[in-house]
Amino acid sequence: METVLHQTKNPYYPARPAAGPRSRSVNLIGVGFDGTACFRKGAGAGPDAIRRVAEDIETYSPYLDLDLTELPPFYDLGNLPVGASGDGQADWLVAGQAFAALTAGLDLQAESLKFLALGGEHSISWFFIEKYLRTFPDLVLLHLDAHADLRDGYQGFHYSHAAVIRRCLDQFGPGHRLAQFGIRSGTREEFAWMKEHKTLHGSLAEFCGFIEALPAERPLYLTLDLDFFDPAFLPGTGTPEAGGEDFLSFIKIVKLLKTKKLVGADVVELAPAIDPTGNSDVFAAKVVRELILALHGEGTGHVG
Repeated sequence: METVLHQTKNPYYPARPAAGPRSRSVNLIGVGFDGTACFRKGAGAGPDAIRRVAEDIETYSPYLDLDLTELPPFYDLGNLPVGASGDGQADWLVAGQAFAALTAGLDLQAESLKFLALGGEHSISWFFIEKYLRTFPDLVLLHLDAHADLRDGYQGFHYSHAAVIRRCLDQFGPGHRLAQFGIRSGTREEFAWMKEHKTLHGSLAEFCGFIEALPAERPLYLTLDLDFFDPAFLPGTGTPEAGGEDFLSFIKIVKLLKTKKLVGADVVELAPAIDPTGNSDVFAAKVVRELILALHGEGTGHVG
């Protein structure tokens, strides 16, 4: 399928470049949008920063004992176009319309087509999650983040990064479920809602136990805001929050996801310029490596 995607000069190594989504494959796609970022911008450069670093890190994961070069082919579709008007809401809509055109007529489930989106700010996750919610009536949305993102809009924008999970909940059917971990910042109302609806898991062990108990055939989607991690490890993000998790905690989650039916994921909020050492870019690229491997996992719905 030909698209209006912008091909990147440096596809994520060792992914193959492609002009459109490929069935029975993992498809990386960048959305370099940060038009509604409200504290520190820079996440628009995240997708290509991850790609550049990927060329210089190992393709082998000692945590999963798997190598990207030994997988069935997976693809890098390049970047969705985003508007350049300076109007954040209008520019976000350009990216959303491009994704709708890209996936029109695609049945993600029937074609075993998995997306791994690279942001960009968290508002871009809506495009992907909304598509997965419509495709899988029993989808479990796993949300790793420092922030609850449950506001009903922010700074005049209904689909703000601070409201992305709230907008997803608007699309929930009776079979959908939300599980959150890492949340340590938000309004009193957001925390009250999470407590009432029992979506927030208070420890890594509790969250992993939740995943482990899910049936093998239950489809899962992971949305990962990189401020989930403590800024001591990953400072290059727009809204850092002290008290986050480390990489090895994430690996414990990934090991479980690899055994389950992980159907899609996004990694958002890397802002490379905020961390001039480049360490955050390397950290994010390794997170992406582990998720590519997990998306090829042995659970129901694996690709390859």
